[in-house]
Amino acid sequence: MLEYLKYPNSKKRLAVAGITVLMALYIIVNVLMIDLRLFVALTAVAAIFMVGMRILRGLARPVTPPPEPGLLRKVKLHYQCTICGAEVRMTVAPKEDPDPPRHCQEDMKLLTPIF
Repeated sequence: MLEYLKYPNSKKRLAVAGITVLMALYIIVNVLMIDLRLFVALTAVAAIFMVGMRILRGLARPVTPPPEPGLLRKVKLHYQCTICGAEVRMTVAPKEDPDPPRHCQEDMKLLTPIF
């Protein structure tokens, strides 16, 4: 037979033991949930921090130096594709009389005269 039927105070002891066990489980579950939430929060903070640092490192890289003045020349040339009609404006070239760009597998026609 069950022990609480033999002794008159055993019901109180069983009730107290049951409540104690339920309170202990409640505390353990809440502590574990707080730890789980804390772990998830810290992981999210670390991931956001790492992504932010990578972005800042990418922005902090020095800009490549400009080419020497003699390598590129300023030009103002307009070209047009003879097949589809697309137009291109060339502003910088390695020489004053550059080769025409290609479009639709053909050389483009120069619209502005070279001076």
